[in-house]
Amino acid sequence: MRNRRRTEDDMHNRERWLISYADFITLLFGFFVVMYSVSSVNEGKYKVLSETLTGVFNAPQRSVEPITVGEHTSRPDAADSQIVAPPVAQAPANDADGEQGRSQALQSIANQFQDEFETLINQGLITVETSSEWIELSLQNSLLFGSGNAEPHYDAFPVVESIARILVGHDNAIRVEGFTDNQPIRTSAYPSNWELSAARAAAIVRLLAQNEVDPQRMAAIGYGQFQPVARNDTAEGRSRNRRVVLLISRDASIRGAVR
Repeated sequence: MRNRRRTEDDMHNRERWLISYADFITLLFGFFVVMYSVSSVNEGKYKVLSETLTGVFNAPQRSVEPITVGEHTSRPDAADSQIVAPPVAQAPANDADGEQGRSQALQSIANQFQDEFETLINQGLITVETSSEWIELSLQNSLLFGSGNAEPHYDAFPVVESIARILVGHDNAIRVEGFTDNQPIRTSAYPSNWELSAARAAAIVRLLAQNEVDPQRMAAIGYGQFQPVARNDTAEGRSRNRRVVLLISRDASIRGAVR
């Protein structure tokens, strides 16, 4: 009886390797299934993914470093200098003799702004006003910048690019003005609203220059909170006061337009 039990135990011990072997075969099968699935690439999906990644990495950089006017003074490097100084546009479209011709060209620019920004005008984010000597294109701050910031956010780029496309073929002087509400700001970068408004105006000038608008045509001015268009004791009024205004002159001389 004891020998029979020992024989059964010996047979059981000799067959234990089959369990390990079966586990190994199962894992090996699973490994080959995974390898096969990985090697079976959908060519169409791969092509779409490849084109998407190529478009992302080859897209132009959409950022403008805010101008620091407080404790930390920024110095433009060589790359920035190359961006801010593009070739001078050589295609003035309003060379007609006399004030009448330039006034007609100015009205044509205003009409293009009205058509390009019809949706944003209806939303109250952009206004266009004209006179015989100026176009006043006013953009709400929420369209361009974050709170207390002079770095344009991503949605600002297509707006400024559209403005540049309209202006690049003309020689009109452009004065970019920055305005804030009366809420005080005091940071290392912007000690007051003067610096913040000036930095925002300069950021828009730099974006226009990046889009081939001649820098010699432009000036950047900051008014802080001291030229409001609405009351500052309501949220709606403060929102209207936070704005950037582009004044496009009938004339070509920027110094003459500023005076």
